[in-house]
Amino acid sequence: MGLPNFTPTTSTLTTTVIAPNRSQRTLCWAARDQFFACLDKHNILDPLKNAKESKSFCGPEKASFEKECKGSWVDYFKKHRVMKRHREAMLKKLEEEGASSMDGAPNPLRRDDGK
Repeated sequence: MGLPNFTPTTSTLTTTVIAPNRSQRTLCWAARDQFFACLDKHNILDPLKNAKESKSFCGPEKASFEKECKGSWVDYFKKHRVMKRHREAMLKKLEEEGASSMDGAPNPLRRDDGK
């Protein structure tokens, strides 16, 4: 009787995901900004719902964005773009209706880093 074979199979191997470094993040953000600028130029708000139009008008920018950024980042940025625009529209509408901000309440349009 020999020893059982304990070589790992592909299903038992774990892969380590390495986060993008600073230069990779910078490339990703630049590609995202170029893609979003192209979407703005063609009045496309949601690149997920308007995938055909975004690819037609902004194909090279979209390809660069998807190449430079992790897939999960691409999805996040696309969804965040839509959410941010809806939030801005809602706040503008409230302001037009006479709503005022509460003293001491954080400004929802200002990030902690001042941008």
